[in-house]
Amino acid sequence: MSDSESEEPKQTNEPIENAWAMKIPAFKPEDNPNGLVEESSFATLFPKYREKYLKEVWPLVQQTVAEYHLKAELDLIEGSMVVKTTRKTWDPYIIIKARDMIKLMARSVPFEQAKRVLQDEIGCDIIKIGNLVRKKEKFVKRRQRLIGPNGATLKSIELLTDCYVLVQGNTVSALGPYKGLQQVRDIVIDTMNNVHPIYNIKALMIKRELMKDPKLANEDWSRFLPKFKNKNISKRKQPKVKKQKKEYTPFPPAQPESKIDKQLASGEYFLSKEQKQQRKQEERNAKQSEAAKKQEEKRQKDFIPPTEDSPARKRSADGDDNKLDVKALKAKLAKANKKMKKA
Repeated sequence: MSDSESEEPKQTNEPIENAWAMKIPAFKPEDNPNGLVEESSFATLFPKYREKYLKEVWPLVQQTVAEYHLKAELDLIEGSMVVKTTRKTWDPYIIIKARDMIKLMARSVPFEQAKRVLQDEIGCDIIKIGNLVRKKEKFVKRRQRLIGPNGATLKSIELLTDCYVLVQGNTVSALGPYKGLQQVRDIVIDTMNNVHPIYNIKALMIKRELMKDPKLANEDWSRFLPKFKNKNISKRKQPKVKKQKKEYTPFPPAQPESKIDKQLASGEYFLSKEQKQQRKQEERNAKQSEAAKKQEEKRQKDFIPPTEDSPARKRSADGDDNKLDVKALKAKLAKANKKMKKA
């Protein structure tokens, strides 16, 4: 038995406990000696502000891509980057990796980081966050919450997930191991759905510590993880006057009376045209007379003299107020006489 055969993983039908721990065998040129049948190419557009940087870095891009037997072209007129396979290309998936690399570079990821995607164990994920929040103000606040003060939150996410994360415009570009990319996506989507990233960061830190303890390998970790309770109360303005709901009845409401029904009930329907006109005229006259009375009352209001109290009542009231307390006056005079005698 040769060494190459012994290195290959054994194929079993048993369930795998930890799929992330599996080692994927490397794809070598010997595995595909005939190369590719047809040429494949991918193109991506880049914004105007990236033109200067890409122009400077493009020789390095071509050099890196040439190691995998690929070609790279930069079209400054159309504003696009193109990657193509050649006759010497032996890895069929490397063109997909190269496509991801130019996509990341178009999304403002520096070339030093973007070229890591060409490695087998490194992947990338471009998360679209522009359509997750309706209001622009809320979107800007939540995006800033993801970055944190001086980029502290973003740096902690990078350290815990082993991924490079860049927030740019309406997208979040992540680059790193596949397990880390999954965690980054969960954090980003939760943040845009108004769950603070600190909860997910704490959960990742706790999980990292729990992984070190072999006793907790087969136990449920949910009791150790922080639980998030949404305390947001609806800020919708409540109406001042709330309409009370009517009691439910299985019977439909009575049909409203039409104009003809009202005329039949009052007997007006059976009157002739002259009688109807006469009744209308009487109603008008009654209304006019009422209005005239009200108007006359308003005019005469200023000429009505105010009510005054009678003089007899006034005198009696003044007499009550001016009554003297005779006993108190006698006591004062007696005191004054005593003082005079002593003197």
